[in-house]
Amino acid sequence: MAGPAAVAAWVAGLTGVKRALAAALLGAISVLAFAPFHLWPILFVSLGGLVWLLDGCHASRESRSGRLRCAALTGFWFGFGYFLTGLYWVAEAFLVEPWRHGWLIPFVMTALPAGMAMYFAAGCALAMLLWRRGPARVFALAFSLGLSELARGHLLTGFPWDVIGYGLVANEPLMQLSSMFGIDSLTVLAILLFAAPAAIWTGAGARSRSVLLLASSLLVLLGASYVWGGMRLAGTADAPGQFRVRIVQANVSQADKWNPRNAARIFEDYLDMTRRPGLDEADVVIWPETALPFLLDSSPDALEAIAGVLPAGTVLLVGSARINERRDKRGMLIGRDAYNSLMAIDSDGRVVDVYDKIHLVPFGEYLPFQAFLESLGVMQMTGVRGGFSAGAGPRLLKVPGVPHTLPLICYEIIFPGEIGIEPGRRGEGEQPGWMLNVTNDAWFGSSAGPYQHFHQARVRAVEQGLPLARAANTGISAVVDPKGRILADIALDEKGVIDAEIPARGPATVYTLWGSRIEVFVFVLAFLGWLTCLWRSALRP
Repeated sequence: MAGPAAVAAWVAGLTGVKRALAAALLGAISVLAFAPFHLWPILFVSLGGLVWLLDGCHASRESRSGRLRCAALTGFWFGFGYFLTGLYWVAEAFLVEPWRHGWLIPFVMTALPAGMAMYFAAGCALAMLLWRRGPARVFALAFSLGLSELARGHLLTGFPWDVIGYGLVANEPLMQLSSMFGIDSLTVLAILLFAAPAAIWTGAGARSRSVLLLASSLLVLLGASYVWGGMRLAGTADAPGQFRVRIVQANVSQADKWNPRNAARIFEDYLDMTRRPGLDEADVVIWPETALPFLLDSSPDALEAIAGVLPAGTVLLVGSARINERRDKRGMLIGRDAYNSLMAIDSDGRVVDVYDKIHLVPFGEYLPFQAFLESLGVMQMTGVRGGFSAGAGPRLLKVPGVPHTLPLICYEIIFPGEIGIEPGRRGEGEQPGWMLNVTNDAWFGSSAGPYQHFHQARVRAVEQGLPLARAANTGISAVVDPKGRILADIALDEKGVIDAEIPARGPATVYTLWGSRIEVFVFVLAFLGWLTCLWRSALRP
């Protein structure tokens, strides 16, 4: 154990630029735990190294303010590396129209990681306030960094992309834990699990019985969770199909979509792919988010063409922008609101229901201080003057002939607390039978972004116990069962059609029944673990 102890002491003793670089490197390699790599054991190294760095802050600074400043800077640089590598794919969106947005890449790719890293800085500073010798500091880090990740998912509209808990549910057996805890609770448990072994080899309580017991117990629980997840997958027969869907992935590049000369060709391509043999068996046809480069509900000819393709009783679910005109009592136009919508269109070409996206992407679909920034010539990525408006919701989509649909447009599916009605409070008649996620990940090319997005969507299916149909413009389109298993998919950057049955919803999960109460329980448990360690330490002579 002298070797690991020496490494721990060396890491803890780093100062200045070397400490910052080490923290950034540890944060950067953490991203290997997420899609498309799923090398989740790397978190033993990265979070373990973070423990050692924070040990160094605690040991080398005598004043509380000095320790807090050191911990905050360490957390910031860890977070900067984490988000720089984890969100590099955001730069792809600025290359769609490089003459308009390309110059912003250096600013975005420093400001975005730095802004997100402030959450990690706050989490590590809070952990340092609670830092003690032995296993107490592992509970302190799990509680504090878990809180900062929870805050990241809610403050300033929230951005819970690749929170640490996703590293714990990288494979299907461990993904089943999502049905019990939800991703925010799993973040706390993941930090406990991955940070605990490193505590064995540090000077602050190295090889103590309590530290060994904690680390061993967590590893045993990890193994038990894997076995339980495998049994949950194997012990459930394939659910019978509710209805059949046809998902169309036309693979239209973002750069080509909004060229007016391509509009007719893109529309005809969707129609041709939709009318392939087997359409008569489909109850629902699904096209992705903003599938067409025009306002579908304002295009009677397009609606008529869709009606000419759909068999009687078949419904098209399609993402499309739409404009709602606001008029005064005299009928005079007083304003227009743009929405990113999901429309249900029946076989007669009628729009029978509409869901408007409620969680918009900052700087993508709207600008903070919209009017002021537009006056300076700044536009959001979509280029819609005035930006998109948020819809009223959440709500279910009523699709004729199929169970109620839980609609989620683009990254709405990464917000577990905002899916549908509050968990445990739906009336029996308001239960969705399936989730539908339409998205346009073409903005992000062949980067890791679409893979990360799809993995998080699968975790939502397990949390909710609902089957998922996903239609993406360039991929990944798929049908996923309530256990997160992929029943059919089309790879990224491929063109194709999925014909599949949507399985029945699973039984109510612990998460859907208890929701945020599970999260509160796990955070309280982590804090009680910290208090217990302090109490045991105080009893020692």
